[in-house]
Amino acid sequence: MALYEPIESADARRHLLLRSPVTMEPVGELVCANMEDVAAAIAIARKAQAGWAATPIRERAKVAERAVQLVLERQDEIMDTVVRETGKARADAMSMEIFSVVDSLCYYAKHAESFLKPRKRRVHGILGIAKQLRILYKPLGVVGLITPWNGPFVLVMNQAVQAVLAGNAVVAKGSEVTPYSAKLAQTILEDAGLPPGVLQVLLGDGETGNAIVRGGVDKVSFTGSVATGRKVAEACAGQLIPCTLELGGNDAMIVCADADLDRAADGAWLGSCMNTGHYCCGTERIYVVDAVYDEFLRLVLEKGKHVKQGAEHGFAEDVGAVFWDRQMTIIEAHVEDARSKGATIHMGGRRNPNLSGLYYEPTVITEVGNHMEIMCFETFGPILCIQRVADEDEALRLANDSEFGLNGNVWTKDKEKGYRLAAAMDTGSCSVNDMALSYGIPAAPFGGRKSSGVGQVNGKKGMRGYTHEMPIVIDRFGGKMQNAYPNNVKSAEGMRKLMDFLWRKTPLGRWLA
Repeated sequence: MALYEPIESADARRHLLLRSPVTMEPVGELVCANMEDVAAAIAIARKAQAGWAATPIRERAKVAERAVQLVLERQDEIMDTVVRETGKARADAMSMEIFSVVDSLCYYAKHAESFLKPRKRRVHGILGIAKQLRILYKPLGVVGLITPWNGPFVLVMNQAVQAVLAGNAVVAKGSEVTPYSAKLAQTILEDAGLPPGVLQVLLGDGETGNAIVRGGVDKVSFTGSVATGRKVAEACAGQLIPCTLELGGNDAMIVCADADLDRAADGAWLGSCMNTGHYCCGTERIYVVDAVYDEFLRLVLEKGKHVKQGAEHGFAEDVGAVFWDRQMTIIEAHVEDARSKGATIHMGGRRNPNLSGLYYEPTVITEVGNHMEIMCFETFGPILCIQRVADEDEALRLANDSEFGLNGNVWTKDKEKGYRLAAAMDTGSCSVNDMALSYGIPAAPFGGRKSSGVGQVNGKKGMRGYTHEMPIVIDRFGGKMQNAYPNNVKSAEGMRKLMDFLWRKTPLGRWLA
């Protein structure tokens, strides 16, 4: 039974019946925005953006500040919506969809003005005597934002807030699996004072997203699969507009011989199973040095006995439902491929027979290798794949032997060694003695290497990525232009003498640089 199914409709829009992954019972009907709806939304955004861009940044930031209080006041409503649509553990909904959103809103509200304030830059060399340089951060206009189902509220809020505080309008679309969680972002921000039309979250499917990408926006920010990301990149290239792509991952965890194994075992469970394993920088491959492999596996299996699954546990639930039936199919296929190729499944490895929804048991697998799909591709499920390695060098080589490069983590009591290993990982970011935290730290630019994405979001760089960094050069003194036409031999000789003076006969030119 699918989580959404096309149903008959009498109008020109696609209608989908939605089901909860927790119970598989219907939870609503989704009417997908069509091409005309998207075009109308972009036109509304274009009109709203001009007035919003003229609003002082300090006033824009107050909207985010008010939104903080609204998210806290309505946290139960937000969590209820997210859990109903995703089936994620309620504790994951609180940490990812409430705490992270509030933290992000506070950060950008506080720093937006300093990030985007026009700046004076010293002009190097002899030009600096006569010229001023100012850098202006101008909003791009209308941003298209497409987000997935694994963080349906936080991923819209985080990127939309950066874009709107930078002075843009946003036309967004969440996943058809989790449409109403995404729509809450518009509701919260408009209730906080964001003018109508500055953020519009459309309900729809892939065709709706395609219409946004090709609808004449000024930038696209996309989070999703590699295959769809390539199509988005091609569409943006054809229109000569920028895009940022946060795509899949297959993150590696390296456990060194001197690691705190108890902490590392906890990190393996959390890194692999948080959000039911449905997050792009989740741990998917665990490389453990031979000297501590047996003890690490023992600790992992012992801790696994206490992992709880099922909505009846409330906030005590550890691993929730699989959010989408299509993802369940991928998880099952990868596990069966590993089983058929000789992997050992110590626990789990099947749907939970005691629960009626889309629940896959937390799973621990060993004797894995790169000939298995589960080690080469993104599984996106609650799976711990543990491989024995001879030493840290082999672990690093295997960690980097991937088409993906989003995140990673290293576990050792020697922090400098951890730093060196992390720096050697061919990933967009890395953590030492913790599971992936980069996206949850707003100051850290976040993005992937290789097939894991293009560009970076978050922090100063991410917010400025929603602007055009415009240099304006101003003459200081006026008067006759020294390089005015006509050219002549005398002026050329003068230039030659000046260059000799600056860079051959004296160090003045290098000093001025």
